[in-house]
Amino acid sequence: MMESWLELYEQMGDYLAPSMAKDHPNLPVIKEEGCYYFGADGKTYLDFTSGIAVANTGHRHPKIVQSIKDAADQLVHGPSGVIMYESILKLSKNLAEITPGNLDCFFYGNSGTEAIEGAIKLAKFTTGRPYIISFTGCFHGRSLGALSVTTSKSKYRKFLNPSNVYSIPYANVDDAPTGFDPVQYTVDLLEKNVKTLFKHQVTPEEVAAFIVEPVLGEGGYIIPPKEWLQKLRELCNEYGILLIFDEVQTGFGRTGEWFAAQTFGVTPDIMAIAKGIASGLPLSATVASRELMEKWPMGSHGTTFGGNPISCSVALTTLEVMKEENLLENTKQVGAYAVDFLKGIQEKYDVVGEVRAIGLMIGINIIDPKTGLGDGIALKEILDNALKEGVLFYLCGNDNDVIRMIPPLTVTKEQIDEGLTMLDHAIQKYMDKRSE
Repeated sequence: MMESWLELYEQMGDYLAPSMAKDHPNLPVIKEEGCYYFGADGKTYLDFTSGIAVANTGHRHPKIVQSIKDAADQLVHGPSGVIMYESILKLSKNLAEITPGNLDCFFYGNSGTEAIEGAIKLAKFTTGRPYIISFTGCFHGRSLGALSVTTSKSKYRKFLNPSNVYSIPYANVDDAPTGFDPVQYTVDLLEKNVKTLFKHQVTPEEVAAFIVEPVLGEGGYIIPPKEWLQKLRELCNEYGILLIFDEVQTGFGRTGEWFAAQTFGVTPDIMAIAKGIASGLPLSATVASRELMEKWPMGSHGTTFGGNPISCSVALTTLEVMKEENLLENTKQVGAYAVDFLKGIQEKYDVVGEVRAIGLMIGINIIDPKTGLGDGIALKEILDNALKEGVLFYLCGNDNDVIRMIPPLTVTKEQIDEGLTMLDHAIQKYMDKRSE
């Protein structure tokens, strides 16, 4: 049986498109549990990726598994609207209790990209305006609408000609010149860039929405000052433009609150949520106020699989688990503990640059000590070493120079010790090789 599976693994390039099969590290896994993957090689791997910020309640949480079984005994498929079922209505009511401000109305999809597509369509339809403004470095998905506002890597947009979008720089306090207050610099630069854009390229009356990741995800885990996001909210109010938050990666406790909007104290007009919403099952939502959603009539958007009854049931259980196990508080405490550990590693090795963290969304910049620039080659070698040690990380950054550390929100301090000790050993092995 195992030989047959490993033979299939070796042949994956014959059956899967390169864009699906060529990633890092393609670890052959036969089972998952809690914060661990069990490899086909017989080894156990500590997972610090959460399936890319999806398994916030850990892999195969017993209550999640039981919820899947119970729901499948009742319904497997909707479609919502043709029939109606309890889980989608109960989930909507429960989500409305934790979403920020008056965002209490939901259109369900299956993925983060679908949620972004819905957000863009909602903004354009309700305002009657054609243009969206995004921020350089952000990732919002790869379908054509979502891709039009994705600027984390040019290769995602190659030959696809996205249109009707303008982009301006994201906040980065490290860009502030010497002698300038970094926070005020980013705020002033945002206002300047917006006003310059409106003066020379597009009028505000043509802009439906600004779309932004409240924390830059694939772009390198850049954390903006809250004042920057607050200024963005003010500018939207000033010009009558909607504000969309892409909370696909930051949502459901990743930053230490239910949503980053609450962490930063800024309420958008529309949110896109997904990933951690259903502990690994496909589900997402475009979220807005009832007032805004009522301007988006039947037929202007639709779905066959969105709001699947099993996924909605599991999302309800996910919320219950997060509350029962105090995962928001655990995220804050264990996240701070991890940062303290990483600062010790940072002091030991000159290849470790900035450590950026908010909750359990942690980026570790790997640099060339001679230039101070990001070093994607070194990062990949360190990640390979870490995997041999027994811990799985992922990468991010526009130059693939940032270790992305996003463990399940159930992670313990003991598991942080375990995983970061292995990372320490992995970096030491890289340093030893470099000095040979």
